[in-house]
Amino acid sequence: MEQEYCPKNIEIYVQKYWKNNKTFHVNEDNTKEKYYCLPMLPYPSGKLHMGHVRNYTISDVISRHQRMLGKNVLQPIGWDAFGLPAEEASIKNNTIPSSWTYKNIKYMKKQLESLGFSYDWSREITTCKPEYYKWEQWFFIQLYKKKLVYKKNSFVNWCPYDKTVLANEQVINGCCWRCQSTVKIKKIPQWFIKIRNYAESLHNDLKKLKNWPEKVKSMQKNWIGRSKGFEIFFNIKNSNKKIKIFTTRIDTIMGVTYIAISSSHQFAKYLSKKNEVLKKFIHEQNNENFSKEEIEKIKFKGINTNIFVLHPITRKNIPIWIANFVHHEYGTGAVMSVPGHNENDWNFAIKNNLKIKYVIQPSNVEDIKLVKKTFLSNKGILINSGEFNQLNYYNATKAIKKKLSENKNIKTKIVYKLKDWCISRQRYWGTPIPMATMDNGQIVPIPEKDLPVLLPEIKNHFDLSKNSLNNLSSWSTIKIDNKSAIREIDTFDTFMESSWYYARYTCPNFQEGIIDPIASKYWLPIDQYIGGIEHAIMHLMYFRFYHKLLRDFKFVEFDEPAKNLICQGMVLSEAFYQIGKNNQHHWINKSNVYIKKNIKGEIINAYDKNGKKVIYAGMIKMSKSKNNGIEPELIINHFGADTIRLFIMFAAPIESSLEWRESGLRGIYRFLKKLWKLSFNYIQMKHEYKNIDFNSLNIKQKKMYHLLHKTIAKVSDDISRRKSFNTAISTIMELVNALKKFQLENEEDKCIMKDVLISIIKMLYPFTPHLCFTLWENLTNNCLIDNEQWPVFQEKFLLKTNNILVVQINGKKKCTIEIPNNLTKEKILFYVKNSLLLKEKLKNKNIKKIIYIPKKIINFVIL
Repeated sequence: MEQEYCPKNIEIYVQKYWKNNKTFHVNEDNTKEKYYCLPMLPYPSGKLHMGHVRNYTISDVISRHQRMLGKNVLQPIGWDAFGLPAEEASIKNNTIPSSWTYKNIKYMKKQLESLGFSYDWSREITTCKPEYYKWEQWFFIQLYKKKLVYKKNSFVNWCPYDKTVLANEQVINGCCWRCQSTVKIKKIPQWFIKIRNYAESLHNDLKKLKNWPEKVKSMQKNWIGRSKGFEIFFNIKNSNKKIKIFTTRIDTIMGVTYIAISSSHQFAKYLSKKNEVLKKFIHEQNNENFSKEEIEKIKFKGINTNIFVLHPITRKNIPIWIANFVHHEYGTGAVMSVPGHNENDWNFAIKNNLKIKYVIQPSNVEDIKLVKKTFLSNKGILINSGEFNQLNYYNATKAIKKKLSENKNIKTKIVYKLKDWCISRQRYWGTPIPMATMDNGQIVPIPEKDLPVLLPEIKNHFDLSKNSLNNLSSWSTIKIDNKSAIREIDTFDTFMESSWYYARYTCPNFQEGIIDPIASKYWLPIDQYIGGIEHAIMHLMYFRFYHKLLRDFKFVEFDEPAKNLICQGMVLSEAFYQIGKNNQHHWINKSNVYIKKNIKGEIINAYDKNGKKVIYAGMIKMSKSKNNGIEPELIINHFGADTIRLFIMFAAPIESSLEWRESGLRGIYRFLKKLWKLSFNYIQMKHEYKNIDFNSLNIKQKKMYHLLHKTIAKVSDDISRRKSFNTAISTIMELVNALKKFQLENEEDKCIMKDVLISIIKMLYPFTPHLCFTLWENLTNNCLIDNEQWPVFQEKFLLKTNNILVVQINGKKKCTIEIPNNLTKEKILFYVKNSLLLKEKLKNKNIKKIIYIPKKIINFVIL
């Protein structure tokens, strides 16, 4: 064992041992409790960033700890390898997506190995490989046969830069989630999966996810948008037709001043056949490509049909308007508009000069006549509502429902905002959709015997910004049952690949089907899933939905794919920029910035190498675009993988943002050097270890044992139950500092030191496996820590053998004294009076009274 801690030497040696011995390779073992720990799989973008490192370190710490608890732990890794970034990189670098992707995978795999993550590499998955996406295509065909998949002309979110469709979940504030381009609305033929069929179970089963963050569940609940309300039927005047509307507020029905229907509503289409003005308006709404900004400008545009419905209670005429604020996929595509009590209805009424009627007196409004230029959405007492006046919300709802039920004009209904999942993408680098169109227009699946439908290879670079598969006529033209057909030229949304990979990890080499039922039954559900909060309503929604599909096809059990979810916080770093001529931000790496700080350590000025002022943007998320990222290799080469791992777990709670500070990194490095030196010095003693009789130990020795077992108890709870890794590390550090001060005065002291060192190394092993592997090997004569069990605290050592007593004179604290617990009151008084601290203070004093509170205070009252 070297005298100085040299991480580079030991980490290469340990990693080579793990690789050669397949230390973390696992199989199903019914004699052991399983534990499936899974970090979200990375996209092979080229290099790991610190967000990756944090995610995978958390997963690895949990995995290693669970192995030490005796469980059969599966921790796999793979690559979410299809997607737009590969195409963009190909265009930029004049290469092809497959070459770029596999080159990145090779490099990133080396990075992961250098961090010492305990993956079962035999289960590595790459989603762009045919042996993976073959089963995705096969399952899609099964969904098609069950009518859970369909194709239709649909309004979609279109990214003009990436030239592809985006799912609703991929549009953030009207912009593309990847490139931030303004999204347009376009109507094209697309493939959909019926996620709306599962909206109720996706909503209700959130209750089963007791160990998922409340924020994630709340975000999913809002996105699903479950509304319980009523369908009401309005008879069209002078017709036997009806308009069916959906509302959650039938208490406002007496305030309806118009009916609004979407331009895609069947009645709107019916009217347009005989009315050119309506036909033109509907055509404009349904066929123009609008940007989100343009949609805002024309929002609340509508046209009067000059046709009326009859109010179901008053029988008064209510005009029907075709309005672009009504979405045809929500509810019935028609709403009863109550502009006095709904924001959209109000805005449309104001823009089109329609009547506004107030029928609810909110509790916070004294006089409804004083209300101007606003809508009132709060519940309250009914007014201007005839027979329902003065009823509160609950009683009014009940009474109106009864009234409408008499004519069978109402029924209870549940609707959802969640729309079916659009899975078509108009780009090359993705899984080909296994469908084809025959010459007669019939859409059919590719025969299962012909799966996988291989993505054609591109041998030479060409413009991937065009629809590549459409350009490959030799690929797209095929024969099915000796009849000509054209393949589907769209590829799957890459969220398809990342929605079921977790199940394929349980059986990556299974050839007989999509999932091995025996392996999946053993490993699933996932015991711990780890990933960022940004995946809450995209990946995690699709992930849950796909699991329910697999369950219904009997490929997996359980209703949900993961028991526990951790959403780690972002990694933040200092960022600096200068403003260019066009008001653009030019981000400058910190290494090229000279910083001036005040006495508090706060940055007050910053300059570039030319002396030009630089603006400090604060601690923000690490990213390439902000030029404030830290290369993991640089840290590993300088401080070692264990330092970066321990720092990431120590610097902040895992759900919180982590501020990257090199000073903190150096502090961790010093701590590891301290532990190494402490262990080295002990090993050099070469004394003979023997078992210790606790009862024969002195106070100092018992105190150390007490601290040891107190630490084991707290660290075990912090890691297992609380997932508070930073406090666990802090507690271990305190024990190391106490051991460093522990005086070795006899052979028992040396034995105690070894006991404490062994427990420290075991507890640190999940965080710093290379260092602990090496220390353990030297401390125990070549034994392997990978096979060791987690230390267990003993209750008897947690009982305090000594107690701290506060000593007062006339009620004022003078000192504290440590005394044995087993002394009588008389012996305690003798012990205290004769202590060096008090002997002088009580000398020649007349003690009038002694007040003693056992194990807490002793107070001498003197004259």
